[in-house]
Amino acid sequence: MSLFDAALSAQKNAYAPYSKHPVGAALRSVEGDIYAGCNVETAHFIATHAEVSAISAMITAGDTQIAEIVIIGPSDALCTPCGDCRQRIREFCDMDETLITIYHKDGRVLKQYNMRELLPDSFGPENLA
Repeated sequence: MSLFDAALSAQKNAYAPYSKHPVGAALRSVEGDIYAGCNVETAHFIATHAEVSAISAMITAGDTQIAEIVIIGPSDALCTPCGDCRQRIREFCDMDETLITIYHKDGRVLKQYNMRELLPDSFGPENLA
């Protein structure tokens, strides 16, 4: 299964009754495994984002490094990771090698980044050393 297909499948399971903005994400770990996630909203307006769901699945399985991640939103607009999701992706990626791809729901690539482009001058684990 492709990352796009995994993200699209996850997006179909999104629970977004409040925002009406279902998002799917899928990532490939450096070990080659695919993990997918969707956004899950609750009535008190705290949500788990699709990227966080996918990262949590990866960590739960024992993988720790993202090789590539894709995100699919519900509209024609770019559905880039929010600031919190960017920081979470950054924690588990290679700043120059990890590819972040934003897809249109019809399968077109809307934009691609590496982490350094998406989150320049970021704070990470090496800043704590």
